Amino acid sequence: MNWSLAYEQNFKCKDMEIRTAEDIRKAGFEIIENATVPGNVEIDLMKAGKLPDIYYSTNTLEAQKLENMHYWYFAEFELDDTESYLNFEGIDTIADIYINGNLAESCENMFSSYRVYSNFNPGKNQVVVHIKPVCIEARRYNIPVSSNGLKYNDPAMYVRKAAHMFGWDIMPRIVSAGIWKPVTIEKIKEDEITEVYLTTMSIDKENSNANMRFCMHAELSGDFARDYTVKVHGVCGDSEFTFEEMLWHNNINHSFSIENVKLWWPRNYGEANLYAVTVELYYKGEIKDTYKLNIGVRTVELLNAEMIDENDNGEFCFVINGQRIFALGTNWVPLDALHSNDVNRIEDAMAMIDDIGCNMIRCWGGNVYENDKFYEICDRMGIMVWQDFGMGCAVYPQDRNFAAKLEQEAVEQIKRLRNYPSIVLWAGDNECDCAYLWSGAKRDPNENFLTREILRKAVLAHDYTRPYLPSSPYMSEKSIKENLPLPEEHLWGPRDYFKGNYYRNSVCHFASETGYHGFPSVKSLKKFLANPEKIFNDNGVATDEYLVHAAAMETVDGAPYTYRIRLAYTQVETLFGKAAENLDDFVKQSQISQAEAKKYFIEKFRIGKGHRTGILWWNLLDGWPQVSDAVVDYYYSKKLAYHYIKRSQQPVCLMFDEPFDSKIVLVGVNEFLKDTRVEYEVTDVLADKVVLSGNVYLKADAATRIDALEIEPGEKKFYLITWTKDGVEYKNHYFTNIIDIDYKEYLEAQTRCGMDEYDI
Repeated sequence: MNWSLAYEQNFKCKDMEIRTAEDIRKAGFEIIENATVPGNVEIDLMKAGKLPDIYYSTNTLEAQKLENMHYWYFAEFELDDTESYLNFEGIDTIADIYINGNLAESCENMFSSYRVYSNFNPGKNQVVVHIKPVCIEARRYNIPVSSNGLKYNDPAMYVRKAAHMFGWDIMPRIVSAGIWKPVTIEKIKEDEITEVYLTTMSIDKENSNANMRFCMHAELSGDFARDYTVKVHGVCGDSEFTFEEMLWHNNINHSFSIENVKLWWPRNYGEANLYAVTVELYYKGEIKDTYKLNIGVRTVELLNAEMIDENDNGEFCFVINGQRIFALGTNWVPLDALHSNDVNRIEDAMAMIDDIGCNMIRCWGGNVYENDKFYEICDRMGIMVWQDFGMGCAVYPQDRNFAAKLEQEAVEQIKRLRNYPSIVLWAGDNECDCAYLWSGAKRDPNENFLTREILRKAVLAHDYTRPYLPSSPYMSEKSIKENLPLPEEHLWGPRDYFKGNYYRNSVCHFASETGYHGFPSVKSLKKFLANPEKIFNDNGVATDEYLVHAAAMETVDGAPYTYRIRLAYTQVETLFGKAAENLDDFVKQSQISQAEAKKYFIEKFRIGKGHRTGILWWNLLDGWPQVSDAVVDYYYSKKLAYHYIKRSQQPVCLMFDEPFDSKIVLVGVNEFLKDTRVEYEVTDVLADKVVLSGNVYLKADAATRIDALEIEPGEKKFYLITWTKDGVEYKNHYFTNIIDIDYKEYLEAQTRCGMDEYDI
């Protein structure tokens, strides 16, 4: 369809009745022909010259002026077969859909798809999609005083729209609108397979077989279900299964087994085997519908002790196919502030996920639910997915009407995603348990029936073999009562020195968030800032440009998120004693600070393997140009941290633990399920002196103490760690007493090791 886009301010058009393209043109609204669908309105407004580049300088503030706009997408389409429907995969957000001037559907959830049935005409038809200003529409809901959240995010309390779009500390306030996913014309099927669920009930690794369950729902036109049969065939290499069943209802549940089964394993633990499955529906021997999917045969458990006792006993560990898994990965945040562009960035982002050595991704609750392409790639790569439902950092209304919206959304997403073996956890939200404590009152997050009842029951009803976590971090009744540390935490704290007390003394077993600032490259800064050389004004406050790209919604000193540029600067001063005055060197210093911090966080958890069970750092890729915790900026320029993390996440990796009793211990971590032999060497780089060497067997799936090096009090030395495994050489490094260090000496050592990997 060839779409056009019209727009007008609310106060000028709120009382108009607009149902057709003719109504739109008569009203005299501004119209952009050849609008982009899938798209966001800002994309078309920028292309038409009606809006400046909102990713440049302070222009994103201009997007706030659009928050009172109504938008109308309209198009003509032809139908030969009127037994059809329009399939809208995603509309952002509150909208009415008119077909030939008649209201056909009303939408109010960005995360939901809509099938629009109507009395279509043979030949030409007209569709109009009226998208209303969500910030104004949200005023219809009276937010209870018991609800609280981030300053700018009140409209997200009731409106089902990605929360970050109202503003977040990692994303700008661009309250976008649009038909952000594809629209297709589909023929109504006489008989249709509407749901398929194929899940693993149990596996017997010793005998290489698996017990499976197949569930299907179909819409049937015939009077007798017994006239229908379903045939199922799956194949993975030399392993296959097939069965045929007669229907007695439009639902079927069938148990079967797979012999010579090929299991799906996460990265580092085995092959990510996938079965290509075809499901065929027959009516009296005639094929009526076909449904294809890929499945992975695997079981998943989450061992969660819910708290850490006085003896440091606790647990938060994923178990796949009976094997405890150490999670190495990242948080998945918006790929773009304008979500119609997300799908265009998935493949590049996932190539980096693979390259950097991740085996888990946490899909953060302030984001959208990702495109199917993302989960398909995760399946193939053996990347486990922790999937939050779409809520974050708020006490949402305990309201049955809101709960009904949330439940409908959750059920749709569960059914869409449940056949992807990569998904290993459903989580109710991001930090909403924490939000119960932010208001200062002593409230119990276990009273939140949205996560304790609505979402939990949705998962149990539609995907009962996967674990469910009510919130991240999760505060159970037991942990609230005992007031003891949680085994799974978000490690942010004061964001001061990365080896300070907060980070060093953390007792959690699994860090599902932790990060550290790093400036993007100078070449990237020049793409989105008019004056990147000037970070602070004469009064010591960050310039408006830097505030906006950090990501302040208003350039008022002291407003939320305006602290972030000063914080990033202070982190540099902590590491080097003072910050460089020229931009090139300051950016390098900032990237070193970030890289060393994230390296430390990852290695601290890996050295504790067995006791510690995983770390998901924040985050891989920026969703718009900014100064942030991401290790790759919006333009895909890799910060130094990317390369440091890649080395720290090598499946077999040598690293030093922190000093104790005037020594640093060399530890070898082996993620593989078999012992491996390495030859190693440790060099004092600037002295050009080998200080340790040897060879050792590293135990399977363990952290092994290898050797120890005596160090001088207060020494600041750059040590290169190299090791050879199966004829291939690997490397890592460690810097002792890494605070108030000499910048030039660090650069010199870095260069000698070939670790000066700057994309400045």
